Amino acid sequence: MKIPLSSRLLACCSFVAPGDRVADIGCDHGYLGIYLLHKGIASAVIASDINEGPLQSAVRNSEKFGVRDKISFYLSDGVRNIPREFDTMVCAGMGGDTMVSILSSAPWLQSKQYRLILQCQSKTPLLRKYLSDTGWRIAQEKVLKDGKFLYTVMEVLWQPDYPKLTPAQCYIPPALIESEEAVAYRKWVAEGLRIATAHTDDAEKKQILLELEKAL
Repeated sequence: MKIPLSSRLLACCSFVAPGDRVADIGCDHGYLGIYLLHKGIASAVIASDINEGPLQSAVRNSEKFGVRDKISFYLSDGVRNIPREFDTMVCAGMGGDTMVSILSSAPWLQSKQYRLILQCQSKTPLLRKYLSDTGWRIAQEKVLKDGKFLYTVMEVLWQPDYPKLTPAQCYIPPALIESEEAVAYRKWVAEGLRIATAHTDDAEKKQILLELEKAL
């Protein structure tokens, strides 16, 4: 029986190290954790969601695929109500502002004990800026296409002494710029900047956008 996992979630799984204890925050249907256990990648999974409906769906799916005994489920807003005994936290399918809210409410995550795998749906530059300003380093980032859209998945490590990202790097970070697959993403971001520049009357904002376009 095949586990129905999207390209985005498969990309997140590719960052998980063998034997990791994984916390899947906002687990929805639970397929990411189920896949990691079914393939023998993760040793245990914590699955949480803010809504009861998706969480119960995840429980049923874990039973269907025979991994219920290796997943613990929690009704939780972000990481508020989950145990802290894990190695890697995955957040996928959320906006950057939601991820910032989750991370800012959990300063205990700011430790070399934890690794983050983040797949952002929107406001990715905002998330990158928050991570850099707070002390997180984007160690790896890959671009992928899922349906009609381009997304990135990033591996994030706690490293407060790492140089901060510049405004332009919040759009195309060093971890992404060297990748061949970043070419399409760079063009997509540049086009977005051109459109934003053309539709703003704020002189200061326009100057920032023009500088970002030039940097790209």
